Parts: sequence; structure tokens; C-alpha cells
Amino acid sequence: MNIDKILNKAALVNNTKVHENLSIPNLVNYVLAKDEGVLSDVGAISVITGKYTGRSPKDRFIVLDDVSRDTVDFNNTNKAISEEHFQRLYRKVIDHLSLQKDLFRLKAFAGADKNSQLSIQVINEYAWHNIFAQQLFILPTNEELNKHKAEFTVLAAPNCFADPTKDGTNSETFIVISLKEKTILIGGTEYAGEIKKSIFSIMNYLLPDKDILPMHCSANVGADGDVALFFGLSGTGKTTLSTSKDRKLIGDDEHGWSKDGVFNIEGGCYAKTVKLNREAEPEIYDAIRFGTILENVILDPVTSKPDYDDISLTENTRAAYSLDNIDNALLPSVAGQPSKIIFLTADASGVLPPVSKLDNEQAMYHFLSGYTSKLAGTERGITEPEKTFSACFGAPFLPLNPTVYANMLGDKIARGNISVYLVNTGWSGGTYNTADRIALKDTRAIIDAILNGELEDVDYTNDNIFKLNIPNSVTNVDSNILDPRLTWNDKDLYDQTALELAKAFKANFEENFKSASAEISAAGPSI
Repeated sequence: MNIDKILNKAALVNNTKVHENLSIPNLVNYVLAKDEGVLSDVGAISVITGKYTGRSPKDRFIVLDDVSRDTVDFNNTNKAISEEHFQRLYRKVIDHLSLQKDLFRLKAFAGADKNSQLSIQVINEYAWHNIFAQQLFILPTNEELNKHKAEFTVLAAPNCFADPTKDGTNSETFIVISLKEKTILIGGTEYAGEIKKSIFSIMNYLLPDKDILPMHCSANVGADGDVALFFGLSGTGKTTLSTSKDRKLIGDDEHGWSKDGVFNIEGGCYAKTVKLNREAEPEIYDAIRFGTILENVILDPVTSKPDYDDISLTENTRAAYSLDNIDNALLPSVAGQPSKIIFLTADASGVLPPVSKLDNEQAMYHFLSGYTSKLAGTERGITEPEKTFSACFGAPFLPLNPTVYANMLGDKIARGNISVYLVNTGWSGGTYNTADRIALKDTRAIIDAILNGELEDVDYTNDNIFKLNIPNSVTNVDSNILDPRLTWNDKDLYDQTALELAKAFKANFEENFKSASAEISAAGPSI
């Protein structure tokens, strides 16, 4: 598909102007002129994404064709769509974009490692979506721009809608990936996260063939070069906990792990802003400045100051900004081999410990399980926390079978003798509707203890349900909160709730990972 010919025809026939790699100040002018958004008090662009304030996983498809048939793990997450329906949607998107007065094209890269970098282009009808893409992907130098040839193209047309009766979709919204045509179609939704996650899906497909493990994780590095990885789904704290004044941020969401070390797939951060304040998260708070995209954040009508406590539109309020906005970011975002791995879970049932140390088999079990409580607003239709198991902490973005990624991780953990921890950033003392979330200051102290090596040498107690090794002490953390059962007033209710979660773990693993080794299967809860 020659998109250049299509855009040139649109320019000739409809006088469509295609603006390529515009500067952010110029794009901001278009945002304001087209009433796409308004400026906050610090010059961030505040936008409202309409009824779609999170991803639409039920509307995501991969085209079933000669390329994908024997490689993609088609299932309820990787839903198949025919080539005929893709071609129909492609024509519909192209016809829609060709009628626009202005289009915005960004030529960029995914992957900070030059040896595995993917050339991409993103074509938008909204100027603010193009700013979002600039913030989240890696921008080329002038020399690279002159030589740039996109390997994958994203066509984002939020005002182009599918007809489910004719287009093979579930609704008017569609995110369709064609590996054969190397094209991604996004229509019917203004939520910009679909743009970045679609490219992440492509990297998850391509990188394993290069012996590189793609990961849904954040990463940072200490002064001594010690790299830590933070795996977790949206809402578990990847961005918050990896952003620290004492460590360089490699990235907050998507990384690759090669024989040379860890690299960021992106060039920016997409941080949740609900209840954001400078005291608790100064690096993120101060990163929000001119050119940042604020999604569904309410501004004060008089001062234009963001109200991060206002969740009247969604709890999934977001800020998209460049890594350049983080004073302590590592640029270029490439580092060495990891020494610590942290699995983050936001357990809304309140029964998992704030921290536990995993052996190799437990690490594989919990990586394949990918448990968390999906928090309100992160996906369409989620209004309160619910149990979810997302293989490799990123099932919505994994075109290949999860065991491909798990086997790669297990091999790297064993060869590197890497310490792995499970950290619960969710609730303690009861369930989400009866208790409070674990205090951020306690979680930060736990992370500090992991990274400085303190938890390598303390005494542990093994719990009798989840088989987790819980440290008896952590500096600057009240020891009474380390054993979750002790935080519940009603111990019988804790036991009942813990047993329910343990059964859910067991059922998920038995259903999805029957081929796992006996040692890994046995590393799960005792029930």
C-alpha cells in the first residue's frame, strides 16, 4: 500500500494539506485553531476524548492472512478479522482522511536500540494526536528524517466509524493490525493510548525473532549501573515507582531486553494523573509543561489549573510527555543487564502481602499469571476493580503465545541469577470498598529496600496459602503491615477472601497453562 500516492492524490483532488513532523508549537496552534483542546496554566494541552476514556480491547483485531496464520496466537484477545474486512475498512479510512483539510504525519521510531529500531509513521486527522505521537515515540534527527522509510504505518481517524454488520467489527470502533500490509487502522475512538499500544503490539511480534524480549514494564538504573524492571498492568504503579530522584528513568511502560541490556521502546511517558500532587510525585508533576497532552483532566475555568482530584469524566486521567521533561531521565534510554525484577499487582481483595520474594519457579508462575485488579477507567466498561489475569503482565499486546515470552524471561532470570519480587500496591486490611490502599510511602520504602539489597539478607516467613516468602522486616515500614492477615480485623473473612483469590489463581493457570512444567505449576497457591 503506497500511502504517499494516496496522500498526494488527496492533496491534488481535495486540497488536503499534509503537515509532516511539525514542531509542537505549530501543532499547538492547530489544536487551538481547530478547537481540539485548550491550554492549562503551564501550557499543557487539555483534551476530552469523549465516551472512550480507555482502551477498547473488544474492538482490537489482527488480520488473518498468510503472514499471521501460523505465527499469531489467535484467541479472545487477538481476535481475527478477514483480509476482505480489512480492505473495506482501509478504503473507508483512506476516503475519510482524504476529505480532511489538514492531516498530520509523524515519521519516527520505536526502540532506542539502533540495532533493532522500527521505523514508523503515524498519520492523524487530529493535531493533538500527532503531538501525542511525538511525545511517545522517538523522533529522528534531521539526517535520519531525510532517510526515513516507514516499515509500519498507523492511520488514526477517530471520526471514521465502522458498520459492524458490514465491516466484521464488534462496534463502530476498530483497531485493526495487518502484519502483511504493515498497517494499523484506528477509527471511532479518540483515546490516544490506542496509537502507542498498537505499535507496542508490533514490537511484541517482531522482537522475539531477534532474540529480544519485549516487556510491558518500566525500568530505571542506579548510579552504579544497576538496572531494575517493574512489570505491571495499568494502575499498578509502574510510572510512579520507577520515577525517582535517586535513579535515572529508562522508561515507564515498554522495553526490550537484548543480549546487550535493556532499552526503551518509547521516547516518552504516559502517566496516570488521578490524585497527582507535587509532594507525592514531584518528577511527574513537574514534567507536565508546554506540549504535554492531558487527557480528560478537568481544568479550573478561571485559573486553567488542572484538578487532578476531579474524576468526573474518568479515573483514567493521563499525561503524555517526552522523556526530556524528566530531569532524571536516561538519554539515550539504553542501559545494561537487570539485577532486580519487580512484579507489581494492585490487589483489590487486600490479601496479598506488600512484598514477597519469589524463587525461579514462583517467578515463572506469577509472570504467566499476571494477576492484578483491573482498576476503573483503564478499559471501556470497567467501573470498579475486578480480578484479572493477564499473561506476562501484558496479554492485550502479545500477538505470540505467552509461553514464548515467559520462556525467554525464565532463561534470562536463570542465567543472570536475578532476584525477583512481588509487590502489592493495592489494598490492605480489607477489600477495596472497606479499606485503604497501601500507602505510597510504604511502597516506596519497600522498593528502596529491594533496590539497595536489604531484602537479600533478612529473615522471611512463608505464608500457608500463596506460598509467598514475606520479609519479617523492612526499613521504614511498620512490620505489622507486612503480613496481610494481621491487618484484617476479621481473620476468618481474610482466610475466606484469600482462599477465593487462591482458587482464581489455580483456575486461571489450569485453564491456560496446561503445558507448564510440574515445578512451575506447583509454585502456585496451596488449596
